[in-house]
Amino acid sequence: VRTNAETAHDAKLAASFGAEGIGLARAEHMFFEGTRISAIREMIMADSEKERRAALAQILPMLRADFAELFTIMPGMPVTIRLLDPPLHEFLPTQKEDIEALAHSLDVDADAFKKRAMELREQNPMLGHRGVRLLLSYPEITDMQARAIFEAAASVAQETGMPPIVEIMVPLVASRGELEAVRARIDAVAREVAAETHQKLNYTIGTMIELPRAALRAADIAMAAEFFSFGTNDLTQTTYGISRDDSARFIGEYTKRGIFAGDPFVSLDVEGVGE
Repeated sequence: VRTNAETAHDAKLAASFGAEGIGLARAEHMFFEGTRISAIREMIMADSEKERRAALAQILPMLRADFAELFTIMPGMPVTIRLLDPPLHEFLPTQKEDIEALAHSLDVDADAFKKRAMELREQNPMLGHRGVRLLLSYPEITDMQARAIFEAAASVAQETGMPPIVEIMVPLVASRGELEAVRARIDAVAREVAAETHQKLNYTIGTMIELPRAALRAADIAMAAEFFSFGTNDLTQTTYGISRDDSARFIGEYTKRGIFAGDPFVSLDVEGVGE
């Protein structure tokens, strides 16, 4: 039994209860900490890959320290880190005064900022430009996260003599090709860090099965993965075609009338989602 944890506090608490590793550390939660959100916003507003990489370079040492702490708290136990999943618009403010203040702090034109924010807005962001799709569009995001993970692992291995067991999860994969493309970037960064640190890196790459197509094509996707995790929230909402954020408005009527035996977001629908 593993825990979900993004912070040292969460990880320590879970370890004290006997957790046997971290099953999901969501990188985006770390991106919202302190000054990192400013660097992410700077990256979103950047006009070129060079500018995006410069913004991401500010975050790298902070993420590296976070990952090193998680690895230290879970010695000899697996730690699964999910790469950035949410759409970029979630990192931007929505209120007019907040947008103007942020534009001023980034030294960019407020109208240009609003235009960029509008460009990122999607009709259905949970099925939009997020997860692996974002990592493919902006490979520099993949590179930065992978480097932070591997440098942290190498540092902890050197300090403790116990190499961390690192599992890197690529989110929202629907096809083997997506995973292979992101995997190639991760493996390339691993080779660079191994050469720079003279440390052997112990890691595996896998994905979260959270789309019906991924479930149906699991045998093919498995050719590019060393582990699977099941994201039952997204898998339930994409199988049913019901938004988990909005289902409370009507799901009670379904259970009351016996159409559903229970709320599928509370207990797993074995017949449909499970199959």
